[in-house]
Amino acid sequence: MKNLILSLLLLFFAFTSYSQTKQTNSILNLNFEVTENGKPIGWKDFGNSDYKFALDSINVKNGKYAVTIEFNGEIPKRKAVSYILPNNYDGKKITLSGFIKTENVTAGYAGLLMSIEPYLAFDNMFKNGIKGTSDWTKYEITLDMNPEKTQQILIGGLLTGKGKMWMDDLKVTIDGKDIKDLKPFEKKPLPADTDYQYDRCSQIAMILLDKKNIENLKSLGLIWGFLKYYHPSIAKGTYNWDYELFRILPKILNSENKKKRDELLVQWISGLGQFTEDTVVKADTAKVKFAPDLDWIKHSDFSDELVTLLLNVKKANRTKEHYYIGLYAGISNPEFKNEYPYISMKYPDPGFRLLTLFRYWNIIQYYFPYKNLIEEDWKNVLEEFIPKIINAKNEKEYTLCVLELIARVHDTHANFWSWNEVMNHFYGINYAAVELTFIENKAVVTGFYNKKYGKESGMEIGDIITVINNETIAEIIKKKLKYTPASNYPTQLRNIAYNLLRSNDSIINIEFIRNDKTEKKALKTFSENKLNINDKYDVKDSCFRLINKDIAYINNGSLKKAYLSGIWKVMEKTKGLIIDIRNYPSDFPIYDLSNYLMPKSKAFVKITNCSIEDPGLFIFTKALNTGKLNNNYYKGKVIILVNENTQSSAEFNAMAYRVHPNAIVIGSTTAGADGNVSGFSLPGGISTMISGTGIYYPDGKETQRIGIVPDIVVKPTIQGIKKGQDELLQKAIDIINGH
Repeated sequence: MKNLILSLLLLFFAFTSYSQTKQTNSILNLNFEVTENGKPIGWKDFGNSDYKFALDSINVKNGKYAVTIEFNGEIPKRKAVSYILPNNYDGKKITLSGFIKTENVTAGYAGLLMSIEPYLAFDNMFKNGIKGTSDWTKYEITLDMNPEKTQQILIGGLLTGKGKMWMDDLKVTIDGKDIKDLKPFEKKPLPADTDYQYDRCSQIAMILLDKKNIENLKSLGLIWGFLKYYHPSIAKGTYNWDYELFRILPKILNSENKKKRDELLVQWISGLGQFTEDTVVKADTAKVKFAPDLDWIKHSDFSDELVTLLLNVKKANRTKEHYYIGLYAGISNPEFKNEYPYISMKYPDPGFRLLTLFRYWNIIQYYFPYKNLIEEDWKNVLEEFIPKIINAKNEKEYTLCVLELIARVHDTHANFWSWNEVMNHFYGINYAAVELTFIENKAVVTGFYNKKYGKESGMEIGDIITVINNETIAEIIKKKLKYTPASNYPTQLRNIAYNLLRSNDSIINIEFIRNDKTEKKALKTFSENKLNINDKYDVKDSCFRLINKDIAYINNGSLKKAYLSGIWKVMEKTKGLIIDIRNYPSDFPIYDLSNYLMPKSKAFVKITNCSIEDPGLFIFTKALNTGKLNNNYYKGKVIILVNENTQSSAEFNAMAYRVHPNAIVIGSTTAGADGNVSGFSLPGGISTMISGTGIYYPDGKETQRIGIVPDIVVKPTIQGIKKGQDELLQKAIDIINGH
């Protein structure tokens, strides 16, 4: 899904820029004066092709050139231009400043952007972007630095929506000093950084998949991942653990029997280095959500010597510093470090394909906060996917195998989160102009991605599509489910609906029901640039209005904290407030709005965090409260609207507002994926992520997969869609009016 939500907008820039090649030139072309073939050297553009990126020699702030981004299409989206700084630098704060001029910027904004990668810090002026028409004005954004963890620093500008922007005279300073006067930060390389032996291939051409080898590979996957996160030598960066897999793998495959295999593993582990044992008890058992799953060490029929050695590693003294894993500041979700994407390997060789499985499986094993909700033995999934991923015959089969693996964790946050050519063709590069939603378990026309093309299609709101290209909707769903990662079935249907009317052909043949009569039609398809595919996720409503003098309405998708004082003056005397969270918030207003809603501070959420010292351990933190002591709190009813589009931060918002003493949640199952996300890469340049923190109600009840359970279930009906009714909104109004 291409939900236009803030977290994914940030990832759009982070993942896209991270896949670029790092600049090899040392030119600081921040004023666009050094050009080649009509473009400023070192600058890249990415985003929608309906935007033109060009040099301008007339409208400049300084020098000969400025750069422009101008929208020239039908459906406004976004375009960014970026420049990767040639070096990393030491310091605490980095500031990008520059001059921007705009002309008729609407339905979006213009701004500067800066990203410290991988996933360390980001700003794209989302909260204070430039709109309308303005002359040259200086803007700046500042980020916290972490030189030890930084791989590259990207700067640039962007335009979302319509209009035109100019950018010129950029400057980058660190702690107030211009970077042209600073020396590059030189991080002392670790042994893991200088191991290049398998950069081009794993040197493993074929793996025989008999019963013995599958069992051996499962054992190796378990032990390789356990050592990756538990052994102190690997934590120090002493070994490139990807490449150590390729060194031990042929020996394990060639072992004559279990006894020889275990002897090889003992020799391998013993050679990793000595460590001290840790005797400190680190966790309060009362706060443990779940402990590391390490029983397999004793129950895998390993030799006594191998079991003893693994248990000794388990007891090793570990610190919070680790080459492959860290914790993000603030919320402490896992930061997966040094997971090289091997971008050039679109179809990795058998060794790298196995690395993909082992890397992903062990990230879930030790750092997925909802592993207990997978509902099957995760170790069996490892064994199941060994032949699947090794037998993948081409790039398409490999990519689909990875997607199927991701889907098994049942997390709406877990998907492919960067452009993937294979998946684009798998679903279809072209789209019909018809928007579908599953209503009453039927694929119903609920809108159009382009009014003109929608009208030309001959389809009407409320039409029920039953057959697509000679396959029934039920047959399509059955085939697509295993490739549709999501926390629950309604969210899977949400995502499947988005892809149903895609094709690599120019038409899609359908059968549909209108007024109880079955009809056939050939729908014309269009490239994405011709349509507004994200229309249903674009928040068009203003953030506040009065439905009548007694009922106030807040659209949480467009609400800004800065507006609340003015909103309160209008809504405080109403008898009912509707908070619509069938969207994704563009700000984080929950604590500010709750201060107006709540009579006192009240707990609304508990969070679990992972551990670097005890991988696989998840501990409850102190419950978070919302609201404050306030006698002038909102006394009316608070009705919260939710559905399958209520996801992640939106679900977190709903939890906070729900603790109002007169709150009622109405709607249907939400996406069931809450908590800050953690991204990482897999071989072949696949970017994915997982929910990185566990989110629970104060009493410890689950939210993942379950979502925000409504007090009153209300779902749209086909008849309501035909009539243009918002049945959830009407139910909220009825409740406030006492009906």
